[in-house]
Amino acid sequence: MKETINAAKEKMNKSLNALGNEFVSIRAGRANPAVLDKVMVDYYGAPTPVNQMAAVSVSEARILVIQPWDKSTLKLIEKAILASDIGITPTNDGSVVRLAFPQLTEDRRKELCKTIRKYGEECKVTVRSIRRDTMDKLKKMQKNSEITEDDLKDCEKKVQDLTDKFCGDVDKAVADKEKEIMTV
Repeated sequence: MKETINAAKEKMNKSLNALGNEFVSIRAGRANPAVLDKVMVDYYGAPTPVNQMAAVSVSEARILVIQPWDKSTLKLIEKAILASDIGITPTNDGSVVRLAFPQLTEDRRKELCKTIRKYGEECKVTVRSIRRDTMDKLKKMQKNSEITEDDLKDCEKKVQDLTDKFCGDVDKAVADKEKEIMTV
Protein backbone atom coordinates (compact mmCIF):
# COMPACT_ATOMS: atom_id res chain seq x y z
CA MET A 1 0.00 0.00 0.00
CA LYS A 2 2.71 2.45 1.03
CA GLU A 3 4.94 1.21 -1.80
CA THR A 4 2.15 1.92 -4.29
CA ILE A 5 1.85 5.52 -3.10
CA ASN A 6 5.63 6.00 -3.06
CA ALA A 7 5.86 4.62 -6.61
CA ALA A 8 3.18 7.09 -7.71
CA LYS A 9 5.06 9.94 -6.01
CA GLU A 10 8.28 8.92 -7.74
CA LYS A 11 6.58 8.78 -11.17
CA MET A 12 4.97 12.20 -10.61
CA ASN A 13 8.36 13.58 -9.60
CA LYS A 14 9.88 12.22 -12.82
CA SER A 15 7.11 13.92 -14.83
CA LEU A 16 7.90 17.24 -13.14
CA ASN A 17 11.63 16.78 -13.83
CA ALA A 18 10.87 16.01 -17.48
CA LEU A 19 8.86 19.24 -17.66
CA GLY A 20 11.83 21.11 -16.21
CA ASN A 21 14.08 19.61 -18.89
CA GLU A 22 11.63 20.71 -21.59
CA PHE A 23 11.63 24.24 -20.17
CA VAL A 24 15.44 24.41 -20.16
CA SER A 25 15.49 23.86 -23.92
CA ILE A 26 13.09 26.80 -24.52
CA ARG A 27 15.23 29.83 -25.14
CA ALA A 28 14.34 33.12 -23.53
CA GLY A 29 16.45 35.46 -25.66
CA ARG A 30 19.53 34.78 -23.56
CA ALA A 31 22.34 32.43 -24.51
CA ASN A 32 21.90 29.15 -22.66
CA PRO A 33 24.08 26.10 -23.42
CA ALA A 34 21.09 23.86 -22.56
CA VAL A 35 19.44 24.68 -25.91
CA LEU A 36 22.04 22.40 -27.51
CA ASP A 37 21.19 19.41 -25.27
CA LYS A 38 18.94 17.84 -27.90
CA VAL A 39 21.19 18.63 -30.88
CA MET A 40 22.89 15.46 -32.11
CA VAL A 41 25.84 15.48 -34.50
CA ASP A 42 26.42 12.51 -36.83
CA TYR A 43 30.00 11.79 -35.67
CA TYR A 44 31.50 8.69 -37.36
CA GLY A 45 28.01 7.26 -37.85
CA ALA A 46 26.93 7.70 -34.22
CA PRO A 47 24.61 10.49 -33.02
CA THR A 48 26.68 12.42 -30.49
CA PRO A 49 25.56 15.39 -28.34
CA VAL A 50 27.33 18.68 -29.13
CA ASN A 51 28.45 19.10 -25.51
CA GLN A 52 30.44 15.83 -25.79
CA MET A 53 32.31 17.07 -28.87
CA ALA A 54 33.02 20.66 -27.95
CA ALA A 55 33.35 23.21 -25.18
CA VAL A 56 30.12 25.23 -25.08
CA SER A 57 30.33 28.61 -23.36
CA VAL A 58 28.49 31.92 -23.13
CA SER A 59 30.80 34.70 -24.32
CA GLU A 60 28.26 37.53 -24.03
CA ALA A 61 24.65 37.70 -22.82
CA ARG A 62 23.25 36.58 -26.17
CA ILE A 63 26.19 34.78 -27.83
CA LEU A 64 26.98 31.09 -27.40
CA VAL A 65 30.44 29.89 -28.46
CA ILE A 66 31.00 26.26 -29.44
CA GLN A 67 34.67 25.31 -29.63
CA PRO A 68 35.10 21.72 -30.89
CA TRP A 69 37.99 19.65 -29.61
CA ASP A 70 38.46 18.28 -33.13
CA LYS A 71 38.45 21.12 -35.69
CA SER A 72 37.34 18.73 -38.45
CA THR A 73 33.93 18.43 -36.75
CA LEU A 74 33.18 22.15 -37.18
CA LYS A 75 31.11 21.64 -40.33
CA LEU A 76 29.27 18.66 -38.79
CA ILE A 77 28.30 20.69 -35.72
CA GLU A 78 27.16 23.59 -37.90
CA LYS A 79 25.09 21.22 -40.06
CA ALA A 80 23.46 19.60 -36.99
CA ILE A 81 22.50 23.00 -35.54
CA LEU A 82 20.96 24.04 -38.86
CA ALA A 83 18.99 20.79 -39.00
CA SER A 84 17.71 21.18 -35.42
CA ASP A 85 14.64 23.18 -34.37
CA ILE A 86 16.63 25.82 -32.47
CA GLY A 87 15.88 28.45 -35.09
CA ILE A 88 19.29 30.14 -34.98
CA THR A 89 21.74 30.24 -37.85
CA PRO A 90 25.28 29.43 -36.69
CA THR A 91 28.33 31.37 -37.87
CA ASN A 92 31.56 29.48 -38.41
CA ASP A 93 34.89 31.36 -38.38
CA GLY A 94 37.14 28.32 -38.93
CA SER A 95 37.91 27.62 -35.27
CA VAL A 96 34.61 28.12 -33.40
CA VAL A 97 30.89 28.18 -34.13
CA ARG A 98 28.94 31.13 -32.75
CA LEU A 99 25.20 31.28 -32.11
CA ALA A 100 23.82 34.80 -31.76
CA PHE A 101 20.46 34.74 -29.99
CA PRO A 102 18.19 37.46 -31.36
CA GLN A 103 16.01 39.57 -29.07
CA LEU A 104 12.58 37.94 -28.88
CA THR A 105 9.64 39.77 -30.43
CA GLU A 106 6.36 40.16 -28.56
CA ASP A 107 4.64 37.65 -30.88
CA ARG A 108 7.42 35.11 -30.39
CA ARG A 109 7.19 35.53 -26.59
CA LYS A 110 3.44 34.87 -26.69
CA GLU A 111 4.02 31.85 -28.94
CA LEU A 112 6.59 30.49 -26.48
CA CYS A 113 4.14 31.03 -23.61
CA LYS A 114 1.53 28.95 -25.46
CA THR A 115 4.12 26.19 -25.89
CA ILE A 116 5.01 26.40 -22.20
CA ARG A 117 1.34 26.10 -21.20
CA LYS A 118 0.95 23.12 -23.56
CA TYR A 119 3.93 21.35 -21.94
CA GLY A 120 2.48 22.14 -18.52
CA GLU A 121 -0.91 20.70 -19.45
CA GLU A 122 0.73 17.56 -20.86
CA CYS A 123 2.60 17.13 -17.59
CA LYS A 124 -0.62 17.52 -15.57
CA VAL A 125 -2.32 14.92 -17.79
CA THR A 126 0.57 12.55 -17.04
CA VAL A 127 0.24 13.22 -13.29
CA ARG A 128 -3.51 12.55 -13.44
CA SER A 129 -2.88 9.36 -15.41
CA ILE A 130 -0.48 8.19 -12.69
CA ARG A 131 -3.19 8.98 -10.11
CA ARG A 132 -5.76 6.93 -12.05
CA ASP A 133 -3.39 3.94 -12.36
CA THR A 134 -2.57 4.11 -8.66
CA MET A 135 -6.25 4.32 -7.69
CA ASP A 136 -6.95 1.27 -9.87
CA LYS A 137 -4.15 -0.67 -8.13
CA LEU A 138 -5.50 0.30 -4.72
CA LYS A 139 -9.06 -0.72 -5.65
CA LYS A 140 -7.76 -4.05 -6.93
CA MET A 141 -5.89 -4.55 -3.62
CA GLN A 142 -9.11 -3.84 -1.72
CA LYS A 143 -11.09 -6.20 -3.96
CA ASN A 144 -8.51 -8.94 -3.28
CA SER A 145 -8.90 -8.23 0.47
CA GLU A 146 -5.27 -7.06 0.78
CA ILE A 147 -6.41 -3.76 2.31
CA THR A 148 -9.59 -2.66 4.09
CA GLU A 149 -12.12 -0.16 2.79
CA ASP A 150 -10.90 2.38 5.35
CA ASP A 151 -7.32 1.91 4.14
CA LEU A 152 -8.55 2.41 0.59
CA LYS A 153 -10.24 5.71 1.52
CA ASP A 154 -7.08 6.89 3.33
CA CYS A 155 -4.87 5.95 0.40
CA GLU A 156 -7.19 7.57 -2.13
CA LYS A 157 -7.02 10.79 -0.12
CA LYS A 158 -3.19 10.61 0.03
CA VAL A 159 -2.96 9.98 -3.71
CA GLN A 160 -5.36 12.87 -4.43
CA ASP A 161 -3.35 15.19 -2.15
CA LEU A 162 -0.18 14.11 -3.94
CA THR A 163 -1.81 14.79 -7.32
CA ASP A 164 -2.99 18.24 -6.18
CA LYS A 165 0.51 19.07 -4.90
CA PHE A 166 2.19 18.07 -8.17
CA CYS A 167 -0.41 19.87 -10.30
CA GLY A 168 0.29 22.98 -8.18
CA ASP A 169 4.03 22.52 -8.74
CA VAL A 170 3.45 22.26 -12.50
CA ASP A 171 1.35 25.46 -12.46
CA LYS A 172 4.10 27.26 -10.52
CA ALA A 173 6.80 26.04 -12.94
CA VAL A 174 4.69 27.19 -15.92
CA ALA A 175 4.07 30.61 -14.32
CA ASP A 176 7.79 31.04 -13.52
CA LYS A 177 8.86 30.16 -17.06
CA GLU A 178 6.21 32.44 -18.59
CA LYS A 179 7.43 35.29 -16.38
CA GLU A 180 11.02 34.60 -17.51
CA ILE A 181 9.96 34.62 -21.19
CA MET A 182 7.83 37.77 -20.92
CA THR A 183 10.55 39.74 -19.08
CA VAL A 184 12.35 41.88 -21.63
